Amino acid sequence: MYTIEQFDKEKTKVLKYVLYKKRSEAEVRNKFSGIIDDNLLEDIIEYLKQAKYVDDIEYIKKTVNNFLVLKNLSIKEIKHKLLSKGLNKNDIDDYIYENKEELKKYEIKSASNIIYKKANSMEQDEIKQYLLKKGYKIENINIAMQ
Repeated sequence: MYTIEQFDKEKTKVLKYVLYKKRSEAEVRNKFSGIIDDNLLEDIIEYLKQAKYVDDIEYIKKTVNNFLVLKNLSIKEIKHKLLSKGLNKNDIDDYIYENKEELKKYEIKSASNIIYKKANSMEQDEIKQYLLKKGYKIENINIAMQ
């Protein structure tokens, strides 16, 4: 067992970590497991989830929106990056399914950007192979190449 003082002290540490930059539940767990007693950590995470400081669904939305604005990625790369944050595969798949039209447009735009950048240094077939390796869907590559 632990005291309320211990809970508050450790909760403050975890809260600072989460407020500095949005984190997934898995990131919080990885950072503090072994540092904070397991039962105490579970209660802190539960508290943070109820207070909406840690919300994996919201985290997926924010992270994907950042990618859409800042990066050229395939849907497959986005999914991989989210999985590497320890997020639930079903939550990621649901989000991708619910936003498939927007993500398809984004993937075509990303492919177009890459094609434009690589056009001077690579042949069209090489660019196509490059995009396929990065996980772009062939139909989106073809649309982008037109």
